[in-house]
Amino acid sequence: MSGAGWTEAFLEMMAAERAAARNTLTAYGKDLADAQGFLAGRGDDLATATAEAIEAYFADLGARGLSPATAARRRAAVRQFYRFVLGEGWRPDDPSRRVDAPKKGRPLPKVLTRAEVDRLIAAAAARDGAQGLRLACMVELIYASGLRISELIALPLAALARDPAYLIVKGKGGKERLAPLNDAARTAVKAYLPVRPAFFAKGLKDSPWLFPSRGQGGRLTGRRFAQLLDEAAADAGVDPQKVSPHVLRHAFATHLLEGGADLRVVQTLLGHADIATTQIYTHVAQDRLREVVESKHPLAKKR
Repeated sequence: MSGAGWTEAFLEMMAAERAAARNTLTAYGKDLADAQGFLAGRGDDLATATAEAIEAYFADLGARGLSPATAARRRAAVRQFYRFVLGEGWRPDDPSRRVDAPKKGRPLPKVLTRAEVDRLIAAAAARDGAQGLRLACMVELIYASGLRISELIALPLAALARDPAYLIVKGKGGKERLAPLNDAARTAVKAYLPVRPAFFAKGLKDSPWLFPSRGQGGRLTGRRFAQLLDEAAADAGVDPQKVSPHVLRHAFATHLLEGGADLRVVQTLLGHADIATTQIYTHVAQDRLREVVESKHPLAKKR
């Protein structure tokens, strides 16, 4: 079997045995294709690559200037692939085993202040007509519930049609969790629903999606939402480089911790499988609290 055949079998295993999500499978496929492309340039492929060839590929990832997260994900994909190949007995060795993965620091997430979030929501709502009501609704929902952008755009109309206090969200790996809705978010949804038909595709009288679109997919895309968010940030006087759908999720978590929320509660609300993923927000909150003390406490000020 060729390297391409091994890759196909690996992805089938990930889907069947580990219930990997479609986005995860797509990412693994692209990562392994990247490795195959590099090896092909050396007259090699995934099936026959030596440890030296894999070591060269890992070194090339760093030399390309990729983000640490992207490089680490591609290394991880190759390692998991070869563990699978070894387990199937297709190769007697694992050429990725001897290569140590470099330790990478975890960058702190960008965070908006509460005042910046307020300005962003106000700027979104100030946009013309239905566009403004939709954008304000989306911003309120992410900030109120800590939704991922993929979760937000996949919301069905039925999830909010009866003004619920909680959403049932299907997150990564198909796991469901409860996401709370505050009064501001529920009010924003009520204001948006009457204008929702303005976004139906021509000829359609209804749509299953909470945020429909006239585009080919029938619902608003994450990319389009990010563009609208950048425009609202500029209107609000907030640096668009600081703003993204995921930054609103970060703001949700950080502001909860700053307000005294328990870390385990925030982990559950975000849908993190590992609390270590959530703990990064404690560093952000601590930095913010220290900044407040140093700038506001009378004994901290230089005389």
